[in-house]
Amino acid sequence: MNEITQIFLELGFSVAHGPEVETDENNFGALNFLPDHPARDMHDTFFVKSSASSLKVGHESHLLLRTHTSPVQIREMKSSKPPLRLIAPGKVYRHEAIDATHSSVFHQVEGLVVDKSVSFADLKGTLEIFVKRFFGPDVRTRLNPSYFPFVEPGAQMDIFWKSRWLEVLGAGMVHPNVFKAVGYDPEEVSGFAFGMGVERLAMVRYGVSDMRLFYGNHLDFLSQFVR
Repeated sequence: MNEITQIFLELGFSVAHGPEVETDENNFGALNFLPDHPARDMHDTFFVKSSASSLKVGHESHLLLRTHTSPVQIREMKSSKPPLRLIAPGKVYRHEAIDATHSSVFHQVEGLVVDKSVSFADLKGTLEIFVKRFFGPDVRTRLNPSYFPFVEPGAQMDIFWKSRWLEVLGAGMVHPNVFKAVGYDPEEVSGFAFGMGVERLAMVRYGVSDMRLFYGNHLDFLSQFVR
């Protein structure tokens, strides 16, 4: 996470943090997830018990453990005016069965750029610079269409790594509905967002086949990453 953060700091990004217990509105609603949106099923959510028994799933005040760090972007947009250029690193939670590639707790770094005349070419160039600094200058990249409720169009970036293509992150242009939710005029500004799983990037770069090794407290495994 420190290495990823440093790369984006050198690209002119700032670092933003937010709470791990979030509202439904910041985690889903403002990000263009309607209460019955099927994409919510992609985020198996831990909801937090509230003394206010009237709160229901989809209510703007309902509390949950954040399923991504995108709520940090929402908080920053609600409290600041463009231009924005930030990353949000942190821990996230999803109610998933734990296996070699899934965990109920993991880490993400998400990014956001908002300004006038931001284009998909800006997104592509930024991500290519990051990937080449993280995986090496000769790594090949490609973008494929993908779907996320909070961006349009959406894409995933793949790298050609050890003789095969691997997905390493998701991205896209910020959806106009997200701008409207935070009080921005989508006719005046544009932007892009991206997100990556830290464990997945480490697994790809270091050839780790089981995410659980990172949390197993095996010194012989962990010591190879100490600098």
